[in-house]
Amino acid sequence: MPFKVIVTKDFDHMSEVAAHIVIQDIKTALKRKNAYVLGLATGSTPTGLYKHLAKAANGAEFDCSKLRSFNLDEYIGLPAENAQQRALHPESYSFFMVQEFFGLLHKKFAETNVPWGTLVDQERLLAELEANRGDWEEQGADEGRAIVIKPTAQSGYLRWIRSEILDAYAEKIKRNGGIDLQVVGVGGRGHVAFHESGIPFERNKMLLVRLDENTVENAVKDGHFASKQQSPWYAISMGVELVYSAKTVLLLANGSRKADPVAESLLLAPTPSVPISYGHLFAMKGGTMIYVIDKPAAKKVLEHADKVSQRGIALEDISEQTASRKVEDLPFFRNPNSGLMG
Repeated sequence: MPFKVIVTKDFDHMSEVAAHIVIQDIKTALKRKNAYVLGLATGSTPTGLYKHLAKAANGAEFDCSKLRSFNLDEYIGLPAENAQQRALHPESYSFFMVQEFFGLLHKKFAETNVPWGTLVDQERLLAELEANRGDWEEQGADEGRAIVIKPTAQSGYLRWIRSEILDAYAEKIKRNGGIDLQVVGVGGRGHVAFHESGIPFERNKMLLVRLDENTVENAVKDGHFASKQQSPWYAISMGVELVYSAKTVLLLANGSRKADPVAESLLLAPTPSVPISYGHLFAMKGGTMIYVIDKPAAKKVLEHADKVSQRGIALEDISEQTASRKVEDLPFFRNPNSGLMG
C-alpha cells in the first residue's frame, strides 16, 4: 500500500486537499458497505478540514447517519467539580469537537466517541498511584511517560481505569470494525495524540499518559491554558499501535514549527523518539499512509526530496498549482493507478 506526501501552499490549501481525500474515501466505502468509521483529532490543524467536511455533509455529499467517529485523546484533570463539567470545559476535547465540527452538522453522526478521560478524577488517580505503587509501571525514555496499570492491580479504581476507560475504548473500536480513516496531527516532538516521544510503539493500545513538559508548554503557548500550573498533566490517549491500525492514516501538518518532526519522521528509521515515524511500519504492513502538509512544514522534506523518494515515499509538490485548478483534477486523484487511496 502507498506512502505519499502531498505538499500544499498553505493551511487553506492543505485543508481543502485533505477534505477531498476524506470525502472520496467515505463515498467510496459507503458504496460497498453501510457504515463508515472516522478517526478524528483535535487542535488547530484539522479545523479547516472539519469545516469542509461539514459543508460537504450538509450539502448531502455523504450521509452522516452512516458515520461513527472515535477521537484520539482527552485530558484528565481539567478544573471542574464533576465529570459532566469536565466534559463541557472549554478546553476539553469533547467541547472542541462540538464547537469545531459536530455542532456544524445539520444531520448528526450515528455515534461520536471521545476517550473517557473526563470520567477520571485526577486527585483520586494520583492518590491511588501513590498508595499502590506495585499496581503500575512506567514506560518511556523521555519526560512523557505511559502509566501502565497491571491487570492484577489491587486498587479497584486503577483496575476500573484499565478495564472501563482504556481497554473498553479499544474494544469498542474493534466491535465497530476498526477505523476506516484516521486523521492525525503532529506534536512538537513528533508525537501523535498523547503518545509522547519515547513511549514504546508496542503494547497498550490505549494509554494513560503523564504528559511531556514540552506538550504542556505548547498548550500554554497556543493559548489553551494560562500557565503550566493550570494545564492538565495527564491524559487518556490512543497509542500508535491503535492509531495505525486504521486502514488509512491521514497526517496533517502546517507551519514551520512542524518542519523538524515531519522531516525526521520521513527521513529517519522508525523510532519511538518520533512516534509519527511509525507510519513507515504501518505502510510496510499494508496500510495507506498519506501526509498532507503545507510549504512551511515541508521545508526540510523538500530540501531532501531525493532521500524521501529513495525510501519509497511518493512526494508531490502541488503548492504552486493555480487557484482555478480544482482539487479533483490533480494528477493523484485523476490517475487510477496512483494508488493514493489504496
